Amino acid sequence: MRVVKRLALVVLLLATPAFAQSTLYEGARLISGDGKPAIERSAFLVENGTITRVGRQGEVQPPNGATRVDLTGRTVMPTLIDIHTHTGFQRGATYVPQNYGRETIVEDLNRALRFGVSAVVSEGIDPGDAAFKIREDQAAGRLGGARLFTAGRGMGAPNAGPGADTYKGIAYDITTEDQGRRAVRELAAQKVDFIKIWVDDRNGRAPELSPPLYRAIIDEAHTHGIRVNAHVFYLMDAKGLVAAGIDGFTHLVRDKDMDDELVREIVRRRVVIMPTLQNTERGRNTEPPSSLAAWVNGPARDGIGSDLVAKILTAYGGRTVAQASAARERYAILQRSLKKLSDAGARIVLGGDTGLQDDPFGFAEHRELELMVEAGMTPMQAIVAATSSGADFLRLKDTGILAPGKRADFLVLDDNPLEDITNTRRIAQVFLKGRAVNR
Repeated sequence: MRVVKRLALVVLLLATPAFAQSTLYEGARLISGDGKPAIERSAFLVENGTITRVGRQGEVQPPNGATRVDLTGRTVMPTLIDIHTHTGFQRGATYVPQNYGRETIVEDLNRALRFGVSAVVSEGIDPGDAAFKIREDQAAGRLGGARLFTAGRGMGAPNAGPGADTYKGIAYDITTEDQGRRAVRELAAQKVDFIKIWVDDRNGRAPELSPPLYRAIIDEAHTHGIRVNAHVFYLMDAKGLVAAGIDGFTHLVRDKDMDDELVREIVRRRVVIMPTLQNTERGRNTEPPSSLAAWVNGPARDGIGSDLVAKILTAYGGRTVAQASAARERYAILQRSLKKLSDAGARIVLGGDTGLQDDPFGFAEHRELELMVEAGMTPMQAIVAATSSGADFLRLKDTGILAPGKRADFLVLDDNPLEDITNTRRIAQVFLKGRAVNR
């Protein structure tokens, strides 16, 4: 009976005419994305791509001629927003500089949308103008996929930018305040959405970006109305950056637990936190976690590709028990700090460091949600971080929440993510502006 219901749902959704101006969706559990309790057996009306009414089933009456869609037994929530990604380098199982370009970026954006991610921020490794042209085409309605925001080329001390050879030469090398300010002005002329800086010594391979340099960069960026996100490792650097007016951290502090003083300042100054747990978490395992293996070998396999799935799973076997044990201790620092920040009311957003090698779009975001909850956030808090909080950070006033006046950007899920956050992966359908996405 369960199978019959699921097939019926798919047929009904596909049969919904693309030109329907008014559609009433009924019966689903509705998670609005703003932290309010879910509405059981909800009803919401979508007119011309916008949600106009939300309530309980039977309370919302559609206009004459409206289409009605029965979502009984399903859960509806906003599409996801990923604030920390790197587009354009993964192609199949390969990850090389030659992959970077329009076609690969578009593949990443389409894959992200397939898995329910409607907007991504590419943080600092976009050479050339490919990302900017894609952003322009999306704004003009000439191109679909997840909406792209970009920081262009990031900056740091010499050799302190992104570590892999794949990214060599992309970041600005900054040694003087004037260089930092000039780099910001160049990026401002490109109309970047953010500035990305690497501050730490990158495990000893480079000098740190000194406080006078990062203060000059932050000051110049704010003069141009651009926010700055920082790659950080050390507790003392994080404290200096918060005092200097940093807008977001693309990672948690990783040498020590975040202390009460830093957490208070992060909350007071409304600094945004991107936990980026899932990439670091891999190191604590000598074999793939069961929930991850089941997903990539099942529903996610077609979207990711069998060669890349095999590469992801095989990589876990390359660690010794001792290495995994040491990584587990380091990873626990991140878990404790995230729990402390969440309990204090910090602005936490979904940021998976998505798009690093063998860390594909769609895969990373859902794994990140699982790990946020494992670290102590509630499923509702994780969903808020991945929806309305991300939209707020991107200053997107028309999405991120399922409420009257907002775009009808939503996921239809087979099961309830408030009971098990991994149910965000069980996507029956994705809608943007009230139209079903061809997945």
